[in-house]
Amino acid sequence: MRGALLHLGGGRDHLSAMIPDPKTFLDNPALLDEALAGGDIAPLLMVLVHLTGEAEWLDRLAPHIKGPWNFHEAAPDALRAELRARLRNVLLDYAQSGRALPAEPPAHLLRRMLSVGVGAEVPEEYLPLIREETVVDAPDPKTVQWRRDVPVERRARFRTGIIGAGVSGLLMAIKLQEAGLPFTIFEKNDAVGGTWYENDYPGCGVDTPNHFYSLSFEPNHDWPEHFSKRDQLWRYLEGIADKYGLRRHLHLQTAVTEARYDEEAALWRVTTRNAEGQEATHEFEVLVGAVGTISRPVIPPIPGVEDFAGPLFHTARWDHSVALEGKRVAMIGTGASGMQAGPSIAPKLGHFTIFQRQAHWAVYNANYHAVVTEAKKAALKHIPFYAKWYRFQLLWASADGMHASLHKDPNWDQPAQSLNATNQKLREDIIAYIKTQIGNRTDLLEKVVPPYPPYGKRMLRDNGWYKMLTAPNVELVTTPIARITKDGVQTKDGRHHPADVIIMATGFDGAKALGSFEIYGRGGVSVRALWGDDDPRAFLGITVPRFPNFFMLYGPGTNLAHGGSAMFHSECQVRYIMQAIREVVENGARSIEIREDRCDAYNEFLDATHARMVWTHPGVGSWYKNKAGRVVTNSPFRLVDYRRMTETLDPADYLIA
Repeated sequence: MRGALLHLGGGRDHLSAMIPDPKTFLDNPALLDEALAGGDIAPLLMVLVHLTGEAEWLDRLAPHIKGPWNFHEAAPDALRAELRARLRNVLLDYAQSGRALPAEPPAHLLRRMLSVGVGAEVPEEYLPLIREETVVDAPDPKTVQWRRDVPVERRARFRTGIIGAGVSGLLMAIKLQEAGLPFTIFEKNDAVGGTWYENDYPGCGVDTPNHFYSLSFEPNHDWPEHFSKRDQLWRYLEGIADKYGLRRHLHLQTAVTEARYDEEAALWRVTTRNAEGQEATHEFEVLVGAVGTISRPVIPPIPGVEDFAGPLFHTARWDHSVALEGKRVAMIGTGASGMQAGPSIAPKLGHFTIFQRQAHWAVYNANYHAVVTEAKKAALKHIPFYAKWYRFQLLWASADGMHASLHKDPNWDQPAQSLNATNQKLREDIIAYIKTQIGNRTDLLEKVVPPYPPYGKRMLRDNGWYKMLTAPNVELVTTPIARITKDGVQTKDGRHHPADVIIMATGFDGAKALGSFEIYGRGGVSVRALWGDDDPRAFLGITVPRFPNFFMLYGPGTNLAHGGSAMFHSECQVRYIMQAIREVVENGARSIEIREDRCDAYNEFLDATHARMVWTHPGVGSWYKNKAGRVVTNSPFRLVDYRRMTETLDPADYLIA
């Protein structure tokens, strides 16, 4: 679907970050030296081969690159210096001669470059995905384009309502704007950003490297850290809203309370309530739910929770007015937010009591707390193709590499603690790392090693968690909680743990998709009547039978738990939704609805795939599962598979009227 977009009003052509011009280095050779010194060897190697075709460099460096992270490369200093010197001369030659930079390397060389660059064989099936994710010199290839001219009047009448202004909602708005289609965004908060606005607890940040955890067509070369914190992520999304002029379409502090489909008019009627309590009704031809999965914090029904006399709050609703210095703080929960917040607050507390129901696995990454140097930023900004190859490395490091090891081996002899030999090796490696962190506190080992296989729950990054547990003011309690009292927490062994403040790091209601508003489809059917409280089912996680012209982003069965980036999935889903809208608009139709048999078949396939994977392991209890034990939040598919599933909409799957 490449070619010129038909923009007949309301749209905008957006080019990805253009390739840097080497002529910059003629006037500033010091900048070239800084960029070369700051660049990692593997992406510099790929730039050199890209610019020259000198494949012999791949043979020389391949033995020294053992994986996709920069700490997997250990080339001799002399070879590094030689590579940088050669690339310096090549870049200056391009600058002085004015020669055009080359296009993508030929296929045989490209495959070799990719594989050497990450220290592993890159299958051919990944090439389309990699090309889309690393485009730097063309319009976003995932942009859905009109196949024929559509009158302005027709497009102007096809309105879309977007519920939510987080990552997915903003992306949906950008693509509608590019297509010249009108839209309105409703956001319950007083700012855009979704989860990156709502969650501002100490230590909140991303556990996917930022140069991959960003929109493919909106790279940011100024991330201050490799794994940036919440404020940087929120500012990135604020900048997206500003750059694309989305605020004029945005209704902040406006919650959607109900949506009903009018079959006769082929319209969605959406009821909203603003901050003053005023209600309004809006009409749209298309409705997109971009409300996310981790937007409804859970406070567990612990007896006595209402009796506590001090401050009590959820990590997702952190009360910054509460001074924690010197206080006795109890934190209930040790999942993602607990592992990030805990080490960030522990040093200033008088005493920190942590209540754990089940331990989580957490891995070490040498870059997790590392800053991005100014020299590396210079490489990203000024060396042609460097940002492209660097993003590819991080994609490979964070995507499907672990997926094969998350399948159950039916012949494996230790099924309670691991899935297969590779999964067992990972388990042993993490335990060995934990031992280095807890030192002589061997009493902690049994408490912090999970009884289930690695990746059974979300795999976390160690934020100094294990080391924190050894501090004299920190206690990890694994005895179940009996009740909360007015001044602390009582466990089932009868012990009372005094607390001045209680922090709930107890996660979110991920199983109740679309739980923030009521929605009714054809015949007045409620989505709750179809799903119940916790059994959501959708085709590709995007669309539901009996709900024409309604689509979801980050819907059921699309959460990524093996790796990858939620932004990647959102881009796949938005491309698919834009094709559905195009199908209706171009053909003069009124509605598009997934066939029930197609949706049922897809969910049978989804469940059958999950049955072979770690998240259905009987030893795992998590928010991924509903009360019946069905995995309802996660995608069992590789990124390359889901991209292929959503790349092209098949009209035969739909009722189009």
